[in-house]
Amino acid sequence: MGINIAIDGPAGAGKSTIAKLVAREKGYIYVDTGAMYRGLAIHFLDQGIQAGETDKIIEACKDAQVTIRYEEGVQQVYLNGQNITSRLRDEEVGNMASKSSPVPEVRAKLLELQQGLAREQDVIMDGRDIGTCVLPDADVKVYLTASVETRAKRRYDELVEKGIACDLEEIKRDIAERDERDMTRKTAPLKQAEDAVLIDSSDMTVDEVVAAITALCGGH
Repeated sequence: MGINIAIDGPAGAGKSTIAKLVAREKGYIYVDTGAMYRGLAIHFLDQGIQAGETDKIIEACKDAQVTIRYEEGVQQVYLNGQNITSRLRDEEVGNMASKSSPVPEVRAKLLELQQGLAREQDVIMDGRDIGTCVLPDADVKVYLTASVETRAKRRYDELVEKGIACDLEEIKRDIAERDERDMTRKTAPLKQAEDAVLIDSSDMTVDEVVAAITALCGGH
């Protein structure tokens, strides 16, 4: 039985950045659930499927295989044998992932893969419902959040650094809308697990957040 660490929280809270660093610190395998959902979203987009076409999304799940590999210490995501890592952060992919992830068949497809890995390995996973649904018996659960303003500014800075034109107010609106969508969806909504430790990173550095979570892991 592997050691399981669950990190949940809203979009832009820095979950994946933090989870990767904690994984490196502790020697765990980082399972990027968001990347897996985004991988399926790319599959749907490539099939020309719109976000509201649930029947087509369900059908498309059947012939989609999303896998994660580490190559020279760097995570690579594959969709049906093709490396799609460079496309994962596209805005349209993020929006499709958010809108398609509530579909039960989409969740079931990835849940089986994630839980199987967690049974066999020491893993850290981040997402919206890891502590509540995917790994309800995780050894450590964290709910990582930050203000909408902080999260929007981080995303804005990230895009500007890549030379991508963007609007801070628009990003802020997108994040607030995604929060609302993720928190109110019927299937596995975003919420803090009762036994999760709340960490607000608005005024914390990345190193401080990593140290806080690593301390929670203790002897695990």
